[in-house]
Amino acid sequence: MIQERSVRVSSATEAKESALRVYYDSIMDPETNPLKNLRPQRKFQLMVYLSLMWTTIFCLAVGAWAYFGALVFGHVLVALGVVVTTIVFARATEESGAAIVRTYRDARLSDQTARYDDVWGA
Repeated sequence: MIQERSVRVSSATEAKESALRVYYDSIMDPETNPLKNLRPQRKFQLMVYLSLMWTTIFCLAVGAWAYFGALVFGHVLVALGVVVTTIVFARATEESGAAIVRTYRDARLSDQTARYDDVWGA
């Protein structure tokens, strides 16, 4: 009976770990999060900005632990961090479906060629 109980606990623990892994990968794994369709350089840049933002939020929240007002402030920072992360992921999801056109130079002709050759390398 003890062995049967340990098997049940073990399988329940594995199920929880598996669920946590899915949640973790949906945010931290660049191959599965909403940034997956962006260029690697842009993906890296956005992940660095998000990590800096979250580091700042948690440092400010932990540093302000002694005061209730600051604790509320920390919670507001976390909520704002979630909002910013959601906005970044939503925009990445929207942009991954279509070609990203920032300027006239980035727009392609109907035959998918560039509008002009950039002979100066700018």
